[in-house]
Amino acid sequence: MKSTIWLSFLFLTFLLACQVEKKSESRPPNILFILADDLGYHDLSCMGSKYYETPNIDQIAESGMIFTQGYAACQVCSPSRASIMTGKFPARHGITDWIGAKTGETWREAKRYNQLLPAEYVSHLPHQDRTLAETFKTNGYKTFFAGKWHLGSMGSYPEDHGFEINQGGYERGGPYTGGYFSPFNNPKMEDHPDEAGMSLSMKLAKETTAFIEANQSEPFLAYLSFYAVHSPIQTSEEKWKRYRDKAEKQGIAEEGFTMERRLPIRLHQDNPVYAGLIEQMDEGVGLVLETLEELGLAENTIVVFTSDNGGVASGDNFSTSNVPLRGGKGYQWEGGLRIPYLIKVPWLNHEGQQNKTPVSGTDFYPTLLELAGLPLLPGQHLDGKSIVPVLNGSFIAERPLVWHYPHYGNQGGDPSAVIRQGNWKLIYYFETQLNELYNLDVDLNESTDIAAEHKDKVDELYGLLMNYLEEVGARFPLPDPLFNPDSLQLKQLYYQNELKERLENQRKAYYDLNWQPNEDWWGSKVTID
Repeated sequence: MKSTIWLSFLFLTFLLACQVEKKSESRPPNILFILADDLGYHDLSCMGSKYYETPNIDQIAESGMIFTQGYAACQVCSPSRASIMTGKFPARHGITDWIGAKTGETWREAKRYNQLLPAEYVSHLPHQDRTLAETFKTNGYKTFFAGKWHLGSMGSYPEDHGFEINQGGYERGGPYTGGYFSPFNNPKMEDHPDEAGMSLSMKLAKETTAFIEANQSEPFLAYLSFYAVHSPIQTSEEKWKRYRDKAEKQGIAEEGFTMERRLPIRLHQDNPVYAGLIEQMDEGVGLVLETLEELGLAENTIVVFTSDNGGVASGDNFSTSNVPLRGGKGYQWEGGLRIPYLIKVPWLNHEGQQNKTPVSGTDFYPTLLELAGLPLLPGQHLDGKSIVPVLNGSFIAERPLVWHYPHYGNQGGDPSAVIRQGNWKLIYYFETQLNELYNLDVDLNESTDIAAEHKDKVDELYGLLMNYLEEVGARFPLPDPLFNPDSLQLKQLYYQNELKERLENQRKAYYDLNWQPNEDWWGSKVTID
């Protein structure tokens, strides 16, 4: 019996060795990195949504690994995107707010009447950092970028940080000049007459497939960074109607919003315009995945799908709900930080396996290097850790994850610093200089602050957090000497009364059978003459 077990073990070892050898003899793997903008943790059907439909993105989950405790490096976009590119937390690379946000005394122009003046931040991706794209380029990869960049203006575009081709990436954080339908009026992307009525997500997908087709004989890094689902949210009449009918069939709740600490927040996933915008992005993903299959590249292409921060439940277009997670984009709670985090490594055959290891956007850099057989750069991706052991069925040592956001979120978040270690999460508020403590294992929606009952744990985590921030030279907000609490109270009353009522009316209008935003539905009905 023992000899039979031993022979079986040797045979399995031999098979594994053959697989490794076969992989090492083949060309380096391609990488398709797909980044959604403002997509919430539950905004995919594979992540639990019963309203949004994402069959193509679900394919990545079904054939890859789902990290159920995946985090963006920040609750807003630019810092998180810089962390993916550098492997560093925002406090270290210095981009701590979306690039273009007001700081210091200029914050008063926002007329928010807050107690603090937000900290200054770095306004472009630092050139001294060796980006993910630069590293792959120097190792023989063709590099391509499509979509939202928002990491600097002229001199700090994708082509200045390692991407050989840039389609659509510049300083703007949303599709403000052309919207989500052709013509897109993007200075970094050419419009074509035959694209009339095409969605922006499909345009970016087509540019990505063109790059893949042209470079299929070489290893490539294709970075598809959708503008979707950032505001302004737009979709076609056909998609709006289908999701409008679906919301009615599922049952439309009487109340759509409640108050968070500062702003109203959406309670339900029932926005038909937003749902249509998600589906448009999913169709773009489907085109790229289909291209990989048709070209015979799928079995040698690592696919990542993630988001840059939580879903927009407050502020912007108040588009989605992250329940049972608390908050959303801009917030310090899980709804602002936790995101879809999918990795497909074809030769590992995960088939939708879920993993509870807490992972961060900073981890993509070293992980992709190791998967591609390239040497790690520990002096660069200082806050990232390769999660290849987890992908291989093992584990990584527990480590603290840190978030630093010394700003007021447009969506209602507070200037704060956060640390998570194990199941413990501590939030330090710069306004009050107080801490909140949560045990995420038993209180995922962060409803009960247990700082008073666990003072030793608060002291431990607060010490770790402040030591890290001091070590990296983090910047902090300062008191506003002109702060007027009466003005702030009036602003809060406006949010609680007028703004909330306006949002409720807008939500109801979306369900009116005769609703339309304009005659051509944001350009989706334009046809070629």
